[in-house]
Amino acid sequence: MAADLQDLAAAVLRELAAEPGPVSLPRLGKRLGQGASVLMRCLALMGDAPIGGMPGPGWVSLWQEDGRWVAQLTEAGRAQARALLSD
Repeated sequence: MAADLQDLAAAVLRELAAEPGPVSLPRLGKRLGQGASVLMRCLALMGDAPIGGMPGPGWVSLWQEDGRWVAQLTEAGRAQARALLSD
């Protein structure tokens, strides 16, 4: 993962960890100053879908709710966010 994408992934983990429930992509994008397409690429890499034959880390779940994309940390994502925040 490129350094800019790693920084964005860390920022996404921090933002999602601060929320008890799902966060809409427009809201997350506004907080992070990123467009939806950039966030979708980042979140896809943080999910559990295989990319290049390798499964992702499974840190986030992403789905549509009432026609809007939302994201939420999984338990693995919360553990990663705790590790990130303790550094």
